[in-house]
Amino acid sequence: MVSTLIVLLLVATAVALVTRRLRIPYVVGLVLAGLAITKQALPESVGLNPDVILNLFLPILIFEAAINTDVSRLRSTIKPIALLAGPGVVLSAVITAVLLQTWLNLAWITAAAVGVILTITDTVSVIVAFRSVPVPARLTTIVEGESLFNDGIALVLLSLIATIHQEGSFSLGAGVQQVVIAFVGGGVLGWGLGYLCVGLFRQLDDALSNILLTVAVSLGTFQIGQALGVSSAIAVVIAGLVIGNLGIRHTSASSRVTLLNFWEYAGFGVNTFIFLLVGIEVEPQVLWATIPAALLAVLAYQLGRICSIYPLLFLLRFVDRPLPLKWQHVLIIGNVKGSLSMALALSLPFTLPGRSEVITLVFSTVLVSLVGQGLSLPWLVKRLRLSEPSALRKRLEDLQLQMITAKAAQAELHQLLQFGSLPKSLYEELFATYQARIATSERELRDLYNQRLVVSGNTLENTAYLDGILRRLYLAEKGAVNDAVRQGLLADEATKDYVQTLNEKLLSLKDD
Repeated sequence: MVSTLIVLLLVATAVALVTRRLRIPYVVGLVLAGLAITKQALPESVGLNPDVILNLFLPILIFEAAINTDVSRLRSTIKPIALLAGPGVVLSAVITAVLLQTWLNLAWITAAAVGVILTITDTVSVIVAFRSVPVPARLTTIVEGESLFNDGIALVLLSLIATIHQEGSFSLGAGVQQVVIAFVGGGVLGWGLGYLCVGLFRQLDDALSNILLTVAVSLGTFQIGQALGVSSAIAVVIAGLVIGNLGIRHTSASSRVTLLNFWEYAGFGVNTFIFLLVGIEVEPQVLWATIPAALLAVLAYQLGRICSIYPLLFLLRFVDRPLPLKWQHVLIIGNVKGSLSMALALSLPFTLPGRSEVITLVFSTVLVSLVGQGLSLPWLVKRLRLSEPSALRKRLEDLQLQMITAKAAQAELHQLLQFGSLPKSLYEELFATYQARIATSERELRDLYNQRLVVSGNTLENTAYLDGILRRLYLAEKGAVNDAVRQGLLADEATKDYVQTLNEKLLSLKDD
């Protein structure tokens, strides 16, 4: 087994080098490399174990996405995310299931399961495309947030479908009860374990101990959720959000970087093995034979996506800032499938009608999606010209980068001085060096801000920059008000007008 693992790691490294040179998505190269490798070419046989996929790989993928999500930005886009990850998933899954049943003559229960599996989006491919072209930060947050929560909702729906399949009947009341228990119970479990982990973070400031703690919480939360009959995915999402936004604050800068780097590597490693093993597992002849059905499946889930995105985001304008039409196009063309869809296909019940054929169909669909949509997505996003930052905007971001990094270094210096790891004379010398950089950046930022009053051509650019700052300030105010109400310091009635004013201010801001 060790020799096989070494071979796979060497193949993955070679794929990374080739895909970087050819500028194609890494995951596409992995699947193609896996298809080129036969099981006989490996030192030992290897396969995809559904239990390992469900209990190890899934929690890692979900937790890695959650721990890197900024709640302050998530809060400002919660309405479009809730629409897309809630009603959007259900509507898209229903339309996809109906089309698959009609076109491919699948059993209804099987079509429903595949419809849910194919509603999950792969954030990795979309974010890689976003890195090649300027994209508004709010759109990136919406894509990441939707992917984060639609994973949990899809798992709940898949669990409901499995229950219907096993019991052979469906009761609306029982179904609603199961969904409510799954969501509420999963949320409470994740919140509780996340805050417990935050308390432990305050006692620890050792990078390796923090890594062990987060691994235990991510995998343990998933197992406890399954044992309690609540949504394990939602629990892991909430725990990851709490730890990523509250727990990490109590660690030093070096520990924080080590922890986040570990989880980035963990997510990267899981994706690497899933895509590579899928390529090895699927016979090329069988895959080629299912390409026509896979093309129909891609068309089905894209039609489901179109019929959910445009109507729901049209309704969004009545309760929140409307999303530009170009952004809605990106949400559709960026509907790429990935490792989670394949992982969920492997977790389907063994008694499901046509299970083995469905797994091959999902694998083929993901491959077609990655190659077709994944390769064309950067070009399409670039053609839409979502954002064209000026030279002034770039300079503002450079100055902001200088200040953020310098202040982070000063915080680390202060930590080293407190623990006695640094003599005071050296501390003062290094601190002054960073302070000079901060002062220079602040002075230039002030000059650039003053220019907005006299340079009419750059007024809009400066306004967008200031609106981004104001949005964070208003969200911080709302968070403080909500905390005060929860702690009983303020009455809910006394804060309504102020919160309403803050909401109006947030709606008036431009997208950053």
